[in-house]
Amino acid sequence: MDTIEIEEMFQALGLVTIKRMFGGKGIYHMGRILALEVGGEILLKADEISAPEFEAAGARRWAYEGKKGKAVNMPYWSIPDDAFDDPDIMARWVRLAYEAAARADK
Repeated sequence: MDTIEIEEMFQALGLVTIKRMFGGKGIYHMGRILALEVGGEILLKADEISAPEFEAAGARRWAYEGKKGKAVNMPYWSIPDDAFDDPDIMARWVRLAYEAAARADK
């Protein structure tokens, strides 16, 4: 996914910064990481407050295989499918991701 596509996806927040990391990209707003781009997919940050909403919307939690072959769950979720067709719905999800990022700083 290129920079312009990512910026459009997060336009409801305003300016985002995109940095290369771990073979993908980190997406930041106001100095807080709120999303990752991994393998061409955007994953939004969630926490114990917002993760149930992502799950209820059919999003998948990102996990990778750890050293002992055990899944390691990360606090990032796929974007619900309906958000790709509606900028207002996308705005809601990226705001939830930013709110989770802000709570993580405290």
